Amino acid sequence: MLEDIREKSQGLTAKIILGLIILTFAVAGVGSYTNSVDTSVATVNGEAISQQAFNKAYQAQRSRMAQQFGEMFDTLSNDANYMANFRQGVLDNLINEKLIDQNSEALAIRVSDARLKETIRKMPEFQVDGVFDNNRYLAIINQAGFFQSSNFRDYLRVEMTRRQLSQALVATEFNLPYQEKLQLALQNQTRDIRFATISAEQFKAKVELTDEEINNYYLANQARFENKKQVKVDYISLNVTDIAKGINVTDAELTKYYQENLASFTETEQRRISHILIEFTDGNAEDEAAKTQAQAVLTRLEQGEDFAALAKEVSNDTFSGENGGDLDWLESGVMEESFDDAALALANIGDYSQLVITSFGYHVLKLTDYKAEAIQSFEDVQADLRIKLGNELAQDKFFALQQEMARISFEFPDSLEDAASEVNVVIQTSPWLLSSGNSVPFDQAKVIEAAFSDIVLQDNMNSDLIEVNDDVALVLRLNTFQAANVKPLMEVEAQIKDILVNQKATEQAQQTVDALLADFNAGTDITAQLTALNTSFVSKAKVARYSPEIDQSISRAAFVLPHPVNGGISASTVALSNGDLALVEVTAVDVRESAANPNLAQQQTSQLAQSAYQSFVNSLKVDAEITRKQLTEQVSAY
Repeated sequence: MLEDIREKSQGLTAKIILGLIILTFAVAGVGSYTNSVDTSVATVNGEAISQQAFNKAYQAQRSRMAQQFGEMFDTLSNDANYMANFRQGVLDNLINEKLIDQNSEALAIRVSDARLKETIRKMPEFQVDGVFDNNRYLAIINQAGFFQSSNFRDYLRVEMTRRQLSQALVATEFNLPYQEKLQLALQNQTRDIRFATISAEQFKAKVELTDEEINNYYLANQARFENKKQVKVDYISLNVTDIAKGINVTDAELTKYYQENLASFTETEQRRISHILIEFTDGNAEDEAAKTQAQAVLTRLEQGEDFAALAKEVSNDTFSGENGGDLDWLESGVMEESFDDAALALANIGDYSQLVITSFGYHVLKLTDYKAEAIQSFEDVQADLRIKLGNELAQDKFFALQQEMARISFEFPDSLEDAASEVNVVIQTSPWLLSSGNSVPFDQAKVIEAAFSDIVLQDNMNSDLIEVNDDVALVLRLNTFQAANVKPLMEVEAQIKDILVNQKATEQAQQTVDALLADFNAGTDITAQLTALNTSFVSKAKVARYSPEIDQSISRAAFVLPHPVNGGISASTVALSNGDLALVEVTAVDVRESAANPNLAQQQTSQLAQSAYQSFVNSLKVDAEITRKQLTEQVSAY
């Protein structure tokens, strides 16, 4: 097949077509550089929210949800409607942030450099033993994707500006003593109640259904009785774990690997360096004033002054200066070459250098600690090395077999047998697969997409090779497909009967309890009627608002009812979660004085503040020009 393709691609017609394709890509490529393409997902008062910003926020929110809810979020993410709402929620947040930023700008809200610096120094994430650590600061922001400290400062400035505006709104909210007293009284209120539960089950025996009712329900609710489309596939699978079981690593291979990768088992020498920095003025490397100041620092050191005290006093690197100039452990290559050379030249702990010039200014370096080079012995790493080398060899073999499996399954697309034989695996058959909710490895979107693809279902050919993850690869082939269809009435008739009987029994129970309530409110003694319905009043004294002793539907209904006045009746009906109904009466209300809750005022203020902030954002939206674009899965799955 591949030979045919190669031969036919040499003809004149093929070359003309190829030329047109190349020309099309060339024109499209030029256009992408010469035309401004709008890739925004929304605009807010003329300012765009880029697709890149949306993708970044979407992925960040998705990661947070996955960490918080685990497998539950995996299940939710297979629901197209849920994910559409999820993406819209991310965009709503970005629009709110843009409105807040624009309003902050209009109000001239600013965060000063000094405050920004102070905030960074006080963040516990960047401290070691309660003291700001510059190396930890750089490592953490780099890990978070801020590869220049200026990028992180810009990000933090925006966040602090937003917070300054929100805090200005939140801090103005307060609760009044009467509100706290009222809520406390409501929370601690108890009620004496009585209730009678009427079972809907007893009405089922009298329910009669006609064939027409069953058929009408079936026709009106066919989506409820639909078989989802599903597929069974034959598949072949490569797994690194299975391959590793057959890998035998010899002692000779281990020794050779150890010698060839000795650097991996060597901890290079390290020096702990402190420095004093005198920066150039305006980046001028010929700055004589800076040189004179740096020379003065060196003279003071030679006269016996303490290095750490001098660093705190005069160093322009204030972050390290606060810690005596300490830069922590430094390896060769981390700093500029002149800095590295001077640091390596310090032989003894306590030695300090002459002036060192870098692009930042003049430095004086001091060696405060030293770790010599250390090499792990072969005996210490042998066991771990055997596992590591075995996995590497298995990974190499996996990659080679994967390429071969892809090639054979493509060249012989009408069967999996050739590919299975070539890579020595067994053809397996999956269970029935739906569009979501399948077991591993068919829980992956890319696997399901392939299983329901046209090449598998329509063309009846092998799928392309699917890399499920770094350790597993599959090729699929159709075994059996079942299209979506509505189950025949005969198959679901019993289910429909149960549904209709339950509905009619509940309706009859509702009519009965409504009639009971009418009689009860009219002052009629309904004891005999309740007895005929196999029930009676149950009394409960001093029921709390969220009492675990009774059905929550009954307690909620009881606390909605008005206080009984002058012997009057305060009663209603309520549907219970199991389909039964209840007649509920409040006979007394106990309002008692309670000790003040120290947290209640704070809770009320917090609720009022949240409401005020949301109202403020909503007011910004009213006057804003907001344009949204259609969000698609392709946009968000960046």
